[in-house]
Amino acid sequence: MPFLELETSLPAAQLPQGLAGRLCSVAAAILNKPEETVSVTVKSDLPMVVSSSAAPCAQLLVSSIAVVGTAEQNRGHSAKFFEFLTKELGLDADRILIRFYPLEPWQIGKKGTVMTFL
Repeated sequence: MPFLELETSLPAAQLPQGLAGRLCSVAAAILNKPEETVSVTVKSDLPMVVSSSAAPCAQLLVSSIAVVGTAEQNRGHSAKFFEFLTKELGLDADRILIRFYPLEPWQIGKKGTVMTFL
């Protein structure tokens, strides 16, 4: 059950229409998870500074069970997410950061319980 949060200083009007849906599909493919289990949030117009510059930028937070827990996994994921984000957002790679957070099933609540018991 992957969670993706894309935060950017870009104005909402500058984001491509359907970005959240495409990010959902791409994340499912990259992480090898069913698309219906992926949750995506896109936040725009945020005051952000990356590398001491307030130039347009973005950061992607990727949290999931079992697929973001090693450097080897995340190196491959990172390359694919960067390819997608640079094209979709029109930003250079040095204006984008990605943070990966491994989750355990007991850390995700769903249907009145946690994933451990589903």
